[in-house]
Amino acid sequence: MFVAALALPHVANAQSAFDDPGARNASGAGGDLVTVSEKVEAGGVAMGSSSQVVVLFKNEDSKPIKTGAINLYPSSNISATVGENQCSGAAIEPGEVCAISVQVKGLQEGRYRIEMLIRHDGRAKLLTATINGEVERAGDGQVDLISDVELIPSSIDFGSLTESKAQSKTVILRNKTSKDIDIEDVSIEAGLQSGFQLNTNCTTLQTGSACVATVSWLPEKKGPSTGTLIVKHSGSTGVSTGEIKGEYTPQASQPAESFPEAVPGKGLLISSKEEVDFGGGVTQSSSITVSLVNVGDVPLTITNVFMTNAENGVRVEPTGCKASTSLAPLEACPLTLTWEPVREGSIVDDVQIAHSGARGLLVLPLRGSASKGINKDKKAITLSRSPGVEAIISQIQPLSLEEVEGTKASQTAPAGGNMPRAPETNAATVEQAKKDGAEIVQGGDRAVSGKVSQNPAGKRNAGFQNASYGGSDPELGITDADV
Repeated sequence: MFVAALALPHVANAQSAFDDPGARNASGAGGDLVTVSEKVEAGGVAMGSSSQVVVLFKNEDSKPIKTGAINLYPSSNISATVGENQCSGAAIEPGEVCAISVQVKGLQEGRYRIEMLIRHDGRAKLLTATINGEVERAGDGQVDLISDVELIPSSIDFGSLTESKAQSKTVILRNKTSKDIDIEDVSIEAGLQSGFQLNTNCTTLQTGSACVATVSWLPEKKGPSTGTLIVKHSGSTGVSTGEIKGEYTPQASQPAESFPEAVPGKGLLISSKEEVDFGGGVTQSSSITVSLVNVGDVPLTITNVFMTNAENGVRVEPTGCKASTSLAPLEACPLTLTWEPVREGSIVDDVQIAHSGARGLLVLPLRGSASKGINKDKKAITLSRSPGVEAIISQIQPLSLEEVEGTKASQTAPAGGNMPRAPETNAATVEQAKKDGAEIVQGGDRAVSGKVSQNPAGKRNAGFQNASYGGSDPELGITDADV
């Protein structure tokens, strides 16, 4: 009997290697962190739905215990995640009870089991708890929403946007089966103007592994936009889906400002004045200069500067800002406008500066009032005499008789023949000229009466008074100096 009595406590304390080491002394001698119930019966959960299971823990030691990491090892027909953890944070005082909730989602019909492993600073350092339950088929009229590839989150909601700016959200695609799954295609089914875009590189998912898909939304029309994320894979279900939605409610339009806001990666052209105003009572030519500054973060180029109305007497001076002018960030150039009123009254015009920066066009209102127009015909005309021009004129030599004759012949000669010959001088004309004391020069087919002299250059010039000559060409190049 004694031996048996001695043996009984030993048998009572015998444990398997798989038992919870923290539950050996439930009476409190050498206590530790223990589960209130060694096995938790969670009951049933419908396929595709989720349920919460609560597990209670108690500190049966004589000193506070702090818990650490929690690992869950669920069956393949469910997914399990830790929800609220009241055992973390502050230490568990002796005799105190805390709770940890586990979210269970049914994937396939059948029994399931979850092993929970908790680390703590008590005697055993580890504590295990077991959760048992069953995944049930959905009731009549319900659809079993299960898939081998889980989308986290199961749907994407961009909410309500007031500005048409791109928004992005990520979706995790996780293989929750015990075998590898190939991702064959990921796409979005939505309207043409929904504004949804997809970017992913998911290929093959091993057991428990995941990949990321990014969904972007840039609203293109007012109102709600909806779509469906479709994942085709090699699992038993073949496809996984998730809902995408968002709503665009733009604010009421406001008048455009003269200078827009800066845009990253773009130049931004602004002016030192929002309006060019020449004032009133203008009676003469007036000029105003404004500075054009590139306040963007990249260079820009001015492509054109012009007035809306080119007939109001305003012109852009060629110095300073003009077409093809390039401005680096924070660089400026002057724009000078000169107004010479063409009529009395006011001008309402605009200066337009086209450029390669944000918005692409800067418009400056142009205003002014003239008391009278400026008559440009009354202005003095000044002719400048250049020494070079006078030198060229002084080098021009007069033409000789032979050169004049040659030029005349080349201008009047027929295209295909020789110059027609003048008629022969008759003998009576020659005799009469000799009687008059004239010196006769017979040149081919014509005779000229008069005085013939040589000029210093050796050219023959005929100069005479009351000269009579025979021939049909009266233009002989006669000068008064030879008479």
